[in-house]
Amino acid sequence: MNEIIAIIIAVVLCWLNFVLIDTWMGLPEAPGVKGAEVIGRAVKKRGGDLAGGLFQGNIVCSPDASAGTLLASAACYTIGTPEGGLVAAVLVYAGNRLCADPGYAGTTGALTITCIIYAASYIGIGPAEFIVGMVLAIVTIQGIDHPLASKLLGKIADKLGRHTKLT
Repeated sequence: MNEIIAIIIAVVLCWLNFVLIDTWMGLPEAPGVKGAEVIGRAVKKRGGDLAGGLFQGNIVCSPDASAGTLLASAACYTIGTPEGGLVAAVLVYAGNRLCADPGYAGTTGALTITCIIYAASYIGIGPAEFIVGMVLAIVTIQGIDHPLASKLLGKIADKLGRHTKLT
């Protein structure tokens, strides 16, 4: 498969994997760890959506599905699929406990992307493309425009019934 096409497909799969899992696990609803609310309120102050800002703050402050997806992609590349993804899931689980994060979004993200990478390998998309894909997916949420990304995340949270009740 053409490498550029493989990376584009990996970006879409990684983005959907981590955004849907993190939203489903409630990251836009409330700050799960210290620091997430500060980031969420700062994004809102700059014209963003509070739910999207809380989502962004939660993924900065604790290993949620974005970290799980990236770490599993790297571990699958280094160790192999599915063993690498399972090792990454254990490490993300330990990281969540160290951050006193009560959730399992990171572990879930690592496990689901491991399955996705395994399935995608049959059509010629390997772990290396998923590493690049996940870095690009994170950049769309954390690296381009926080207020704009937070509005998109807020709309997704609304659709999934996970928008924050905080004001």
